Amino acid sequence: MKIVVIGGSGLIGRQVVARLAEQGHEAVAASPSSGVNAVTGEGVAAALRGADVVVDVANSPSFEPADVLAFFTASTGNLLAAEAEAGVGHHVALSIVGTSRLPDNGYFRGKRAQEKLIEASGIPYTIVQATQFFEFLGGIADTAAQGGATVPVPPVAFQPMAAADVAEAVARAATAPPRDGFVEVAGPDRLRFDEVVRAALRAKGDSREVVADPDAEYFGSTLEAGSLVPDGPADLGRTSFADWLKTTGNA
Repeated sequence: MKIVVIGGSGLIGRQVVARLAEQGHEAVAASPSSGVNAVTGEGVAAALRGADVVVDVANSPSFEPADVLAFFTASTGNLLAAEAEAGVGHHVALSIVGTSRLPDNGYFRGKRAQEKLIEASGIPYTIVQATQFFEFLGGIADTAAQGGATVPVPPVAFQPMAAADVAEAVARAATAPPRDGFVEVAGPDRLRFDEVVRAALRAKGDSREVVADPDAEYFGSTLEAGSLVPDGPADLGRTSFADWLKTTGNA
């Protein structure tokens, strides 16, 4: 199959491309650096010509709520229009567990808008909703700390996963029949948000104090106990948090 990966040069995209190529598929990495810009539409039609599947793992370069919404609305709209014209039979998108639960989170609003466009497009689709990546824990801590020495984190359920396991789930979805629905994927360990961030910072030698604060916001949202974890059965990644910590501590 010819599978075009939008955002194919990013953290998840390049791993998806590699996995698909190993399986014998014609995996095409498409991104602005290769002349394909989904936001403007530049190069999209040519890239999708002859494609059986389009995988969208592109991310907004800005996390400002308005920018995120504009990015996902424009890029997804352009992709879906080009897919309809090219006769693409399966659209796969990477999203986040809990997009519909946190309307105050600007990034989640943008992803939910993306999901709705895909659902209404008429193109067969699979939306892979993943929990937070281990690789982003440092950035989450930085945002929570707001430049201070204390990192307030709500003590809610948290089930992060390795980026490699996310890429595996996306590649698996791309080679399977369309679900016309959602697939939730998560890490194998359900832990506590503040404890995970604390352990991740310690592994990196970061001395900031992580404080369990039920009122601490997560990118503008107040979290409930299960806001960030699957609310039903989910496909679980293979990499445990403990195993990832052993690796990151030596990185």
